[in-house]
Amino acid sequence: MAEKEKKEKKTPSQNAPQDGVFNLEGVRFLVELMKENNVSELDWEQDGARLQLRRGSLASVPTVCEAAPIAVAPVAAPVAAPSAPQTPAEDADAKFMKTIDSPMVGTFYASPSPDAAPFVKVGDVVGPEKTVCILEAMKVFNEIQAEISGKIVAVLVKNGDPVEFGAPLFKVDVRG
Repeated sequence: MAEKEKKEKKTPSQNAPQDGVFNLEGVRFLVELMKENNVSELDWEQDGARLQLRRGSLASVPTVCEAAPIAVAPVAAPVAAPSAPQTPAEDADAKFMKTIDSPMVGTFYASPSPDAAPFVKVGDVVGPEKTVCILEAMKVFNEIQAEISGKIVAVLVKNGDPVEFGAPLFKVDVRG
């Protein structure tokens, strides 16, 4: 009987939906395919619609269901939250604010070792070649340089947090 069940059981590739992936059957198919091939992230675009699937827990990924181990989050047009109107002085300050962004996916470390002082803190003035943090990726520790000159006004990531490519790490006032 087990032999018969094995023969009748179809693989996800045999059950592929014929009318696209943007239906429940198509999403289930992609999730099964990701599991079988140990894929943690999938970004699919078809006819102008986009679907992103991620397995596992990533701190920066919005999940559809907190109890589900697989997050399914179709990407829609961003909805801007209403914000308080800015004054002309705040607008002028905003144009001098830049961010130091993560050049890779990894784990953020503010200091060279757990008992050492951080590379930079709020109020420090940095130059383009100043090391501001370490990003660890696949057991390789990469020193990240500021690449801009200015005064650190905010550290946007906690020590030990995972970061995505392009995530802002520091806010810098480039007036110095």
